[in-house]
Amino acid sequence: METNQVSSTFTTSQVGAVKRTASHPLSPLTASEIIQARDLIHGLYPSATNFHFKAITLEEPEKAQLVPYLEAEHNGRALPSIDRKAFVCYYIRNTDKFHEAVVSLSRRRVESNIRLGGNIHGAADAEEIILVEKIALEDERVKREIARLGLPEGSAIVSDPWTYGSDGIQDDRRMFQLYLYMRDPGNLSDVHSNHYAFPLPVSPVIDAVDLKVSRIDYLPTGPDHFSKEPEPVEILAPSEYAPEYQTLRTDLKPLNVVQPEGASFQITKAGETGEIVEWQKWSFRAGFNQREGPVLYDVRYDGRSLFYRLSMSDMNIPYADPRKPFNRKAAFDLGDAGAGMTANNLKLGCDCLGSIYYLSAILSNDCGEPLPMENVVCIHEQDAGIGWKHTNYRTGRAAVVRNRELVVQSIMTIANYEYITAFIFNQAGEMNYEVRATGILSTQPIDPGVSVPWGTVVHPGVLASHHQHIFSLRVDPAIDGHENRLVYEEANPMPRSDFNPNGTGYTIDETLVPTSAGLDIDYNANRTFKIQNASVRNPINGKPVAYKISAPPFQKIIADSDSFHFKRAEFADHNIYAVRYHDGELYAGGKYTNQSRGGAGVRAWADRKEDIVDTDLVLFVQFGLQHSTRIEDFPIMPCEIIRVSFKPTNFFEKNPSLDVPPSRQEINRSTLLSEQHKQPSVEGKIAGDGQVCCASKL
Repeated sequence: METNQVSSTFTTSQVGAVKRTASHPLSPLTASEIIQARDLIHGLYPSATNFHFKAITLEEPEKAQLVPYLEAEHNGRALPSIDRKAFVCYYIRNTDKFHEAVVSLSRRRVESNIRLGGNIHGAADAEEIILVEKIALEDERVKREIARLGLPEGSAIVSDPWTYGSDGIQDDRRMFQLYLYMRDPGNLSDVHSNHYAFPLPVSPVIDAVDLKVSRIDYLPTGPDHFSKEPEPVEILAPSEYAPEYQTLRTDLKPLNVVQPEGASFQITKAGETGEIVEWQKWSFRAGFNQREGPVLYDVRYDGRSLFYRLSMSDMNIPYADPRKPFNRKAAFDLGDAGAGMTANNLKLGCDCLGSIYYLSAILSNDCGEPLPMENVVCIHEQDAGIGWKHTNYRTGRAAVVRNRELVVQSIMTIANYEYITAFIFNQAGEMNYEVRATGILSTQPIDPGVSVPWGTVVHPGVLASHHQHIFSLRVDPAIDGHENRLVYEEANPMPRSDFNPNGTGYTIDETLVPTSAGLDIDYNANRTFKIQNASVRNPINGKPVAYKISAPPFQKIIADSDSFHFKRAEFADHNIYAVRYHDGELYAGGKYTNQSRGGAGVRAWADRKEDIVDTDLVLFVQFGLQHSTRIEDFPIMPCEIIRVSFKPTNFFEKNPSLDVPPSRQEINRSTLLSEQHKQPSVEGKIAGDGQVCCASKL
C-alpha cells in the first residue's frame, strides 16, 4: 500500500501549511515544564526522599479564565494573562503515602499539596508493571507452584498484571493480581508467540507497597468455584495470529491511498506542544495527556463555537465470571493505566493511510522525567462514500458529492486489548467519535470437556469469559455560546380523532431536562437528545440552534446495583449523564479508579440535582459492547466498531455541504465506468389555452 507522510520534519507542502504561534494555556506541558514541576515537588521534602510519580500533566485553567481568553483570541483583542500550572500526583516510593499537588509554573511555587486518604490509589505505570512482573517470576514460592505444573524444560512464562479490583475483602492495600501464561513450548525461539493460548492455573498477588508476593491463588478450571493445587498440565496445540503462521491469500490486489496534491488540512504549531487543526471550515486545538490521550478544545465550525472540550472520559470492562479471583475483574483502562501512557507509535501505511500528519507528545515517567511519545496521534483524510446524491429521473442528471472526512486517530494497547479511537469530522458539520475494539481476549484455563455459561471455549483448554466494554465520552458543549440546555424529542402517535381518522399521524414532541440526572434513550420512541442554545434561533424556522446526539443501543452494566462493579462504574447505568459544569470534574468514574469504592464520579455529581437549563452544561455520553465471546475472536479479534454522532439540528439554514465540489471521474480516476441509466417519465406542459399536454420523455 502506498501512503504519503507529512510531519514537521517532512515537507509541509503536502499538508497545506504548517505555521507556528506562541504557546497557549491549553498546550500540553513541555519537557522543561515537567522538570520544573518535579523539582518544585522535590523541594518540599528532604533531599534523600525517593518519589514515585504517577502523573505530571497540565492543570487546565479555570473555565472562567479561559472562556474570555478564547473570545479575545478569536476577536483579535488583547489576551489576558493566565498562569501555567501543572497537576502532579505521586507516592513517597514504597509507601502508601499518595499525594496530589498543583504547581504554579508561572510563579514557581507549589500552590497545594495534599496527602490523599484511604482507598484512594494511583494508577499503574509502565515501570511499575515491569517491576511487578519481575517480582512475580523471581519469587521462589511462585517458581515452586509453576514447577508443579510439569511444564517442558525451557518453557517461557509470561505474566499479565491486573489492577486488583474491589470486593471489600482485605482489599484496602494497593495490589496487583497476576495471570500467568506460557509461550508455545514447541517454538521457544519465537518471543512473539501468542501466550494467551496457554493460560496457567496459578495466579500470584503482589502487594504494591511492599513489592512482595502476598499470596498465590489457584484458579478454578471446572464448572464451579472449586480450585485445586497445581498438577501436571497437558500441553495442547498453539494458536498463533502472526502472518508467518498463516497461509496468506494470494488474490488480493493493491489498494493505494494517494493524494497527489497533498492533504486539505492545515496545522499551526502552538509553542512546543500544541497544535491548531483547520479543515473544511472546522477548527480546533489538539491536546494529549497521560490519562485521556487525545483531547480537543475550542471546536468550531465556520467560526461558530460548538464544543469547549471533548475527550474520552472513562471506560470500564466488567467480566462475567462470578468466581474468585475473576469476580474482581473490572478494568478501568483510562483511570487504571491511561490512554496516553499506553498509546501506540503509529505506523505509516498500516495504522493510517493517505497523507498523514503525526502528533507526538511528552508525558512523564515514574521518576518525574519527560517521556517522549512519538506519533501517538495521526491526522488524515478519508473517503467515506457518498455524502449526498440525487438523480433527476426525468432528465437522468445526477448530482453527487463524496463525503470527505478528517480523522484524528489514536490507538492504545492495554495488555491484551487494543482500542482504536478517532474523532471524525465531515463536510456537513457533523462530528463523530468512533471506537474500534480489537486485540486478544483475556483468557483463563479450563478443563477438557467443561462448558460454562459465563464464557466460551475458544481453543482447547482456553476459556474467554464474557464481558462488557462501556465507554464514556465527555462532551462540554458550547453551541453558539456556553448557555446551553438539554432536551429530548420523541416520535409519538396521534390519537385517532376526526383530525387523524386513519390512525396514521404522529408528532415529534420535545421535553426539557431541568436538573442534573442520568438519562436513557428509548429507541422504541426514537428518543433523541439535543443540546440547544435557546437564545439563538434559526432564521428560517425560528427553532433553537442545536446539535443532536445519535448513540447506538447498548446493554447497561449487568452487575447488580449492590455490587462493587456497579458502584465503581458510576457512568455505566445510563446512556447520558447531564450535569452542571464544575472545574476539575473530568472523569466519569472519579479521579482515582484503581481499587475505587464509588461515590466520586458522575453519578454522585448528578445526584446534586442542580439546575442545568440555559447554563454551563456538561454531558457524559455512554456507549458500548456486550462482548459475548466467540471462537472467531481468537487468536485475535476482528474489529468491533461503535460510533457516536453529533449532528447539526436547525443550526444551519440549509445543507452545509452544498458547496462541496461534485464528484468527478477526472478527479477520482475510477477504472470501471457504468452506462448512464435513465428512467422513463412523463412531463406535463401548459399549452396556450391552459390545458396540460403530456409527452413521454423516453
